Amino acid sequence: MTHIMLEPGFDFQQAGKEVLDIERQGLEQLDQYINDDFTRACEMMFYCQGKVVVMGMGKSGHIGKKMAATFASTGTPAFFVHPAEASHGDLGMVSTSDIVIAISNSGESNEILALIPVLKRLKVALICITSRPESSMARAADIHLCVKVPHEACPLGLAPTTSTTATLVMGDALAVALLKARGFTAEDFALSHPGGALGRKLLLRVSDIMHSGDEIPHVTQEASLRDALLEITRKNLGMTAIVDDLMHIQGIFTDGDLRRVFDMGIDFQNASIASVMTPGGIRVRPNMLAVDALNLMQSKHITAVMVADGDQLIGIVHMHDMLRAGVV
Repeated sequence: MTHIMLEPGFDFQQAGKEVLDIERQGLEQLDQYINDDFTRACEMMFYCQGKVVVMGMGKSGHIGKKMAATFASTGTPAFFVHPAEASHGDLGMVSTSDIVIAISNSGESNEILALIPVLKRLKVALICITSRPESSMARAADIHLCVKVPHEACPLGLAPTTSTTATLVMGDALAVALLKARGFTAEDFALSHPGGALGRKLLLRVSDIMHSGDEIPHVTQEASLRDALLEITRKNLGMTAIVDDLMHIQGIFTDGDLRRVFDMGIDFQNASIASVMTPGGIRVRPNMLAVDALNLMQSKHITAVMVADGDQLIGIVHMHDMLRAGVV
């Protein structure tokens, strides 16, 4: 393409807003296609004993990849297979217990049409998403989902724009409807996202990151304030728990309490920790989500919290532990 000069006063913002308006109108038309065929497709996928295999060429393939990824992360096992590669061996990935979703705006994708006889022979259920109910793919499908838009946002009417957006939304509608039908939870979602921040927030428990055993700063009520300060220094968590011989919590003493003691003019050499500790103290259970413990610590303006089973001290979790674990 030869280089051309930009037309004086050309309004990029107006051009962009026109695209939004056209695609918005296209999505408004989509509601009519959430019909009995949509219900049948959802039921077929809900009861599928295998996986949902999504196929599409060109831009439909890009939409299909996103659709498969959304299914897989929301409780519907799915993957994408390129139709051209399927004709050269990748069709072996598809089993008789699977469902194939084939996407083509025209419904006449040669690469997909070439696969349909084999899919029929294997008795693989076929859902086709096209804009033409009379197309070859629609007529061959067990279930046809129509996704038709009035206009493409491309002024030439050539580049798939509104049609691909509408197909993407139809895929999201299928995935979310199935998610709700399955009773899919946030924790289920996190299990498929263990490496991300979301997974860490939804899966990580206090017990996974707390300090336990010899790492727990603790002294008995008979200890002196000096002994408690030495314990705080040794364990480097900015606090110490005060416990009895069975590790039952009696109280807590923190760096913040130390500043208060300074203001009181207490004799550090002779004062007992029992005389300056905060009785009881905030605590969390080991099975609490780390993100919930973090929210509690932030709301109480504290940097460390005791982990307890009832009154029994079993650990300490610090804000720095949250940072290292990527919860913050």
